[in-house]
Amino acid sequence: MILTLPKRARAIYHEYPSQFWIVVGASFIDRVGGALIFPFFSLYITQRFGVGMTEVGVLFALFAAATMVGTTLGGALTDHIGRKNVILMGLIISGMTSLGMGLVTELWMFYVMGVISGLFAEAAGPAQQAMLTDLLPEKQRTDGFGIMRVAMNLAVAIGPALGGLLASRSYLGLFATDTITSLITAFILHRAVAETRPQNEEGETATENGLGHTFRGYTIVLRDRAFMAFMLLSIVVTIVYVQMYSTLAVYLRDIHGVPARGFGFIMSLNAAMVVGLQFPITRRIRSRAPLVVMAVGTLFYALGFGMYAFVGTFTLFLLAIAVVTVGEMLIIPTSQAVVAGFAPEDMRGRYMAVMGFSWMLPSMIGPLGAGLIIDHADPRWVWYLSGLLGMAAAFGFATLHQRWRKVSQQDVARANQLRSGDLTDP
Repeated sequence: MILTLPKRARAIYHEYPSQFWIVVGASFIDRVGGALIFPFFSLYITQRFGVGMTEVGVLFALFAAATMVGTTLGGALTDHIGRKNVILMGLIISGMTSLGMGLVTELWMFYVMGVISGLFAEAAGPAQQAMLTDLLPEKQRTDGFGIMRVAMNLAVAIGPALGGLLASRSYLGLFATDTITSLITAFILHRAVAETRPQNEEGETATENGLGHTFRGYTIVLRDRAFMAFMLLSIVVTIVYVQMYSTLAVYLRDIHGVPARGFGFIMSLNAAMVVGLQFPITRRIRSRAPLVVMAVGTLFYALGFGMYAFVGTFTLFLLAIAVVTVGEMLIIPTSQAVVAGFAPEDMRGRYMAVMGFSWMLPSMIGPLGAGLIIDHADPRWVWYLSGLLGMAAAFGFATLHQRWRKVSQQDVARANQLRSGDLTDP
């Protein structure tokens, strides 16, 4: 068995183009740098500038707004100047502004640096997705993106633990390391990866449709009531989920005395569980009704986040994050499958883009709301409300499942009547 593992690994490696593995490896390096610092933003801002969680919430709201603009801008630039150029631009500018965040002495300057970093880091996101799609044939894309997700979670498993060690010595070291990893990634991609943008026989881009026509298609998505109901429920769920990255560190530090290193270990446990268990869990649930899986996963969120209002030992903090992680492994891959099920084949990109706002909007709302609660009320109410919102969203998913199943049964009955001649097809 042990001897066959290297052979299996080599076989998997040779199934994919070498450029794909270079992109995965370079992205892993960059994500380690980002994972070093992101979980400690709240700790750094409150300590460095002597402010409360409301100001932290403002930063996360600004950062989320910048990601919306950056994603939209990056998607357009990807098709106009190429995938590689956009990725390199995002890495270099976001990396340098990360260093700036570690050097500035005024909060407003930190906000400016954070907005610029978020804008250009997210602009590279669509370009990376497009490059992977270009590099892989259709039959390999699902597995290829799965490999990328495991690599990113492995980076998140490593990053916070290293970040906790660096933060205990110097927060500037966190920002400097993030800058270095971004520049290393840019160098690797510049030297080793070719541009992948499709071209026609005249050497022009393959995309000729006007942006106006594409954007008008979003009205069809917004009129899909079932999909929009699913998106609203997903927004509620994500408002709960983002507390793990924005509020939990400060809450554990100020209420329970958990240091940065301890929080880094908590976050590493989350990522390690995803790396080790995501694929087995996905295989077990793939035949289950997706909205039922979403409901169950959301109940895990409600239980795990709600626990932080009641428990007070580090062991139970770890147990709570483990419960949350089980919910994450149920929800995230399943939600992508649900969106694909809602979307017509020729509109999947726009459905996915709209679904992206179920992450961006909570990143604006969730940390700010939690900051106001922590600064002006009992901090435990963040976790009480997280539990209540999780239970409400789980009930919503279960209700949506019942309605979706009823519609599906009606469609089957109609099809059977058409085949038997009992119903005339208009």
